[in-house]
Amino acid sequence: MGSVLRVQARFGQRALLLTTAAVPLTGWTVHALALHRRLAAERKDPLTGAQRRAAFERRAQRLLARHRQDSLVCLVDLDYFKGLNDTHGHAAGDAALAATGERLARWAGPQGVVGRLGGDEFAVATRVDTRAHEDAMEQRLTELMDALHEPVPTEAGSLAVAASVGTAVPDYLGIHALPALLRGADVSMYRTKHSGQYGWAEIEDLETPSINGRRAGRPGTAVWGRAA
Repeated sequence: MGSVLRVQARFGQRALLLTTAAVPLTGWTVHALALHRRLAAERKDPLTGAQRRAAFERRAQRLLARHRQDSLVCLVDLDYFKGLNDTHGHAAGDAALAATGERLARWAGPQGVVGRLGGDEFAVATRVDTRAHEDAMEQRLTELMDALHEPVPTEAGSLAVAASVGTAVPDYLGIHALPALLRGADVSMYRTKHSGQYGWAEIEDLETPSINGRRAGRPGTAVWGRAA
């Protein structure tokens, strides 16, 4: 009987030690999860779900390095956004931004990355499988324009939205550095701002002076870094 009690006592001590060790372990697990959520929140824009600029740049540059022959970079700017805010209120503007972030993420797919660069401006880097057919890029960009021009449901009713898109194709331009590609996409987007279509960056666009990857002199370039 005494031996049985001794065995039970040993098991009890071990259980106590395991429980005592589990308490700080559980605390560290909770702390780690909270830290992970906080870091994720810092990387993502809460309204649109898009990456903030620094996180977008890191992921986009990795994507471009990995898919050098079949990647593209797009710059997307909502048209008449200030008028939408002024006419229908900021809730409607927020709905348009959130819808744009969701549509861009759906279009880019799991291999792509979407960033909100500030205000109503977004950037996307993704892969396009050009082996399928020679018009793959054009087809994908047409799909993007169709998605971006879908009406947005809001409390004020269904609102029409529009967006201008500039595109830089690394393989065509012979460059894979993200700042230069964003600069080219910005120039082409601004060039086609009121056409309702997408624009292609040309090689000479890469020489345009820029601030933070945007065309120098474009409205907002002086404060773009603070707006993101």
